[in-house]
Amino acid sequence: MSDMTSHADAPRSPGRPRSSRADEAIIDATLNLLAEGAKIDTLSIEAIASRAGVGKATIYRRWPGKEALLRDALAILKGTPPTPIGRSVREDLVLLLGAVGRNTDPRSEKIMSCLLPEVNRNQDRYELYQGVVEPRRARVREVLERGVRTGELRADLDIELALALLTGPMLIQRVLRWHPELDDDVLAERVVDGVLEGIQPR
Repeated sequence: MSDMTSHADAPRSPGRPRSSRADEAIIDATLNLLAEGAKIDTLSIEAIASRAGVGKATIYRRWPGKEALLRDALAILKGTPPTPIGRSVREDLVLLLGAVGRNTDPRSEKIMSCLLPEVNRNQDRYELYQGVVEPRRARVREVLERGVRTGELRADLDIELALALLTGPMLIQRVLRWHPELDDDVLAERVVDGVLEGIQPR
């Protein structure tokens, strides 16, 4: 199972060893309930525990509350972003952008399509979403910052704006299927090349 980074390193009191099988059951129960149409606001620890076949105390030994559990469940749903190779900014950006909005878990489309409308209406949902996407955004940011240091990109580059210029087209195309004539197979390369044209040294 994917690493649950937000709670895995937290100190635990002595007692019964934690079961990875229970961890997986709780995460799967959370994602399955969401994919089946459960609303985040009304999703309860009781319902998750019942679906997972564990007691509520088992969940609270692992997560301090529902928001922390949701953050880990959604991070696992999204998967680990690719690791940049480091040979060139272009190559790494194409690799990272190729993963934007793409997920092999069939539950992802159902869950994220329900979460996204809540992002602008609910501060908790906004923070939850940001907690999920920031690690992926950080990978792209690191590549851009490296490019500035190596001289592949302009010294005065606005990193955060470049992030938006790169990821925005990928998200709108893959999440909303905005333009049917765009070839998804080469979309990441075309976006990267188009943005690099403006942010490389002149």
